[in-house]
Amino acid sequence: MLDQFLTAFAHLKFDSLLVLPVLVTLEAVLSADNAIALAAIAQGLEDSKMQRQALNLGLVVAFVLRVGLILTATWVTKIWQFELLGAAYLLWLVFQHFRDAGEEDGNHHGPRFSSLWKAIPAIAFTDLAFSLDSVTTAIAVSDKTWLVITGGLIGVIALRFMAGLFIRWLDEFTHLEDAGYMTVALVGLRLLFRVIKPELVPPEWVMLSSIALIFVWGFSQRTQLQPSEASPEMVSSTPTSDLQDES
Repeated sequence: MLDQFLTAFAHLKFDSLLVLPVLVTLEAVLSADNAIALAAIAQGLEDSKMQRQALNLGLVVAFVLRVGLILTATWVTKIWQFELLGAAYLLWLVFQHFRDAGEEDGNHHGPRFSSLWKAIPAIAFTDLAFSLDSVTTAIAVSDKTWLVITGGLIGVIALRFMAGLFIRWLDEFTHLEDAGYMTVALVGLRLLFRVIKPELVPPEWVMLSSIALIFVWGFSQRTQLQPSEASPEMVSSTPTSDLQDES
């Protein structure tokens, strides 16, 4: 469905001002799984301020890498090793997450970073791996390089805000981090199939439907707060008569 829309749209001669919103919308739709992956990686830093800095700086580097990918897309798409490396990297992230989930206590399972500068490359290269798919889609819509770059810039800015939301939601919903890595696995497998067995690559509508269903499951259960995590307002609202009766 989405594949057919993009093919038809690519043959139409629209004004640039009309193409740009389409590129931005595609970036937003195709970046939901990217955003949750980046949020989960940023959570590998303990401090929330460092998490925000890692996302800001990591996505600046990611945008520079995206521009390089856009400028060399015609050449890169002919070298299957790039997609294979991207697939291997994403599937390695998934393996590391679910391996650690069985060995560690706590809410976050996956890469942990002792410093900001170790998290930034991980964020940048994760976005680049996702971009191998989204940049190809953007180029199918428009052959104007400046337009694709502008759409990519706005998409990266939107991605930053989406990742910030997901960082908060990862603490609120029990299954959301696992759901995020499951969508990363889907993208990694899609890249892998494009290299080894192109006829097995699922169409975009199958990918988007699967990701939507996984996200529904991810948001299906809220995290139960421990007594020590209860807010002061909840503690102060305890009736004093109950405390007197217990005494």
